[in-house]
Amino acid sequence: MAKHKLAVALLATSFLTGAASAATLDVAMDTSPAGLDPHLVTAFNSVLIVQSNIYQGLTDTTAGLQVVPNLADSWEISADGLTYTFKLHAGVTFHDGSTFDAEDVAASIRRVQSTEIASPLASRISPITGIEVLDPLTVRFTLNAPFAPLLSSLAGIAIVPAEAETNKEALQQVPVGTGPFKFAEWQPNGFISLVKFDGYREAGKPHVDEVKFHFVPEAATRQVGLASGEYDMLPSIDPATALQLQGQPGITVHQTRDLGYTLVGMNVTRGPLGDARVREAVNMLLDRQEIIDGALFGSGVPGGPLSPALVDWALPTSEYACYTQNVDGAKALLAAAGVTGPVKIVMKVLPRQDTRDIAQVVQQQLAAGGFEVELVNQEIGQFVTNVFKYDDAGLNALLDTGRNVTDPAARKAAYDAAQRQLACTGPIAHIAYGALSTATGPNVSGFEINPLGRLTSLVDVTLAK
Repeated sequence: MAKHKLAVALLATSFLTGAASAATLDVAMDTSPAGLDPHLVTAFNSVLIVQSNIYQGLTDTTAGLQVVPNLADSWEISADGLTYTFKLHAGVTFHDGSTFDAEDVAASIRRVQSTEIASPLASRISPITGIEVLDPLTVRFTLNAPFAPLLSSLAGIAIVPAEAETNKEALQQVPVGTGPFKFAEWQPNGFISLVKFDGYREAGKPHVDEVKFHFVPEAATRQVGLASGEYDMLPSIDPATALQLQGQPGITVHQTRDLGYTLVGMNVTRGPLGDARVREAVNMLLDRQEIIDGALFGSGVPGGPLSPALVDWALPTSEYACYTQNVDGAKALLAAAGVTGPVKIVMKVLPRQDTRDIAQVVQQQLAAGGFEVELVNQEIGQFVTNVFKYDDAGLNALLDTGRNVTDPAARKAAYDAAQRQLACTGPIAHIAYGALSTATGPNVSGFEINPLGRLTSLVDVTLAK
């Protein structure tokens, strides 16, 4: 089918389809997304809705963190690592009925790289300097240097219709992808409805007719709703909720080690935080295990720059001297930096109960070193900004080495050195990697939790009701 103008296509998807008796998976989350454009959103709830459900990439990442084909059927990599040639699946269509082809892939990559679009994902594919459409089902990327993570990076780059390449507004409210579910309706502060895409390339999937994401700010209301059957799933629940739900009849709490971490981010352009000694002092004032025990109910491990789930890459936190709480040592570093107390700092806090609890413990621990921390709760749309402003030539060189060399030992050495630098003097004081938890009700089968936090398995979920 020929491609349509995007404006026409969007109008065609703005209504809810399906019979009243359709099987609906009701998902409750805490906040409404900040937008739905897969190349612009960074807020967790936005990614949760669009990634893998509405949109797909050339590749995908399994629950075991293996890279597998998605919209790309296969690929070939040149011996020098500078050319990637992708063969695409035939017969794939977008939700507007238009045909997916190599032009859409090329346009999507250019869109993410565009300075006008200003996608936060641009760095993931920055080595791609050439894009060639060889035929409707073949596209070739040329790189300016070998880039070992490219295939995994492409899993997070959604393919959108070519007509959206220069349009920064069209996909924020009404997304159009190739995934198993298509956008149907968005009621602000109410819900977002996705319906089964009958043209999905995997025959017989998805199994449910609709996924409705309800925005329910109160954790207690979400819990009661799951227990009563009003909701079928609570994704990414906090540790306290997970603990309360475990063992309740009919409720399953799915858990895995979270790849995402809790952190104290430091804007290095703000006062004394620009001094590496001050940032190291912040790390030395933290007792990470106390935070885990008190705010995460013991569900987590002390966090470094890489998750311990990445067993081949993450260094043990025992290698970081600054992770041993040392109040006197922290005060000595502050004195050497010429910093006298009290040091007044504003800490912006995400709207989750576990992050609020963590912030309160951190506030108390930093006070021992002379920091006066004001906690400011912010909604996700305000919070998600470039808050660190950190740039270091040495670190950049290490990261370039890790990305550009193909020898595993050389990559490991570069990332080890990068972790050691970031752990104590970088712009982030890593706190913990907790357990990623999602709760499902008794009618849900086929759900598999993904350590990336995405609801990739909704395509395989079935409902008994």
